[in-house]
Amino acid sequence: MVQNKVNGLLGLASKAGKIVFGSDAVIEAIYKKKVNLVIISEDSSEKTKNKFIEICSKNNVKYKVYGTIEDNSKAIGKDNKAIIAVKDLSLAEAVLERINGGEAIG
Repeated sequence: MVQNKVNGLLGLASKAGKIVFGSDAVIEAIYKKKVNLVIISEDSSEKTKNKFIEICSKNNVKYKVYGTIEDNSKAIGKDNKAIIAVKDLSLAEAVLERINGGEAIG
């Protein structure tokens, strides 16, 4: 149920052009301060997870290790995307709220 709600929000963000995906694009967006939430797929490599956790921590960007590469990629209509970043603050907060088990207002 939570996965469906999160995937729905990611799909909405994707259609609205409010996401960035792929390692290089996400890193660039983080450094340009255009990202509010980074979603790291649970089944991405430990090296990838550690790299993005470190980058997000250093740049004060919220992150969550959540979902599989397949599920997260399908939600945004792409293939094989281990890293997804949400640019829009409201959508990022809604996704984070749902991942944490609560209901977002609005």
